Amino acid sequence: MNGSRFFVIALVGGLLASQANAQDIYKSGGGSVFAGLNYTFVGLDVGSADADVGTLSGKAGAMLTPFIGFEARAGFGVDDDRVGLFDYSLDNFYGAYGTFQMANESPLTPYAAIGFTRVEIEADGPLGTSTEDESDVSYGVGLNVDFASYLSGNLEYMRYYDDNDVTVDGLGLGFQFSF
Repeated sequence: MNGSRFFVIALVGGLLASQANAQDIYKSGGGSVFAGLNYTFVGLDVGSADADVGTLSGKAGAMLTPFIGFEARAGFGVDDDRVGLFDYSLDNFYGAYGTFQMANESPLTPYAAIGFTRVEIEADGPLGTSTEDESDVSYGVGLNVDFASYLSGNLEYMRYYDDNDVTVDGLGLGFQFSF
């Protein structure tokens, strides 16, 4: 088993185990349904090329319990990167994820996410355009910061795609509204 995937599985298992005794201290506020926007700084490793691009994405989801939720995301590229003779971009992506949050009384809520993402990566060069359209298991960790009972910001790292000679990692900043 790949070391990073083992780490994510161990992290999620630890979060779930710690939540069994933490239900009495979960903070109140917000609703169980949410929607938000993120800007993500994405690193595309395609073969020997290392491109830095940007995406804008929307998400919507619901918390099934104070600790477990699900969400769907979809986004598109807003910033390309030129590496040598090629322009790289993450044209679009979408996915579905399970989320696992740590209960606490503070406005900071750490979480982990695992799911599947479909990505479309494009490389445009002097001899034409090449597109890769694939899906893979995705995982990451993040931190929600409550600004009000209905508004929070977030910072997260996600590994969206890692297969063959292509890796897509993202560091995202965003906000979400709870209903």
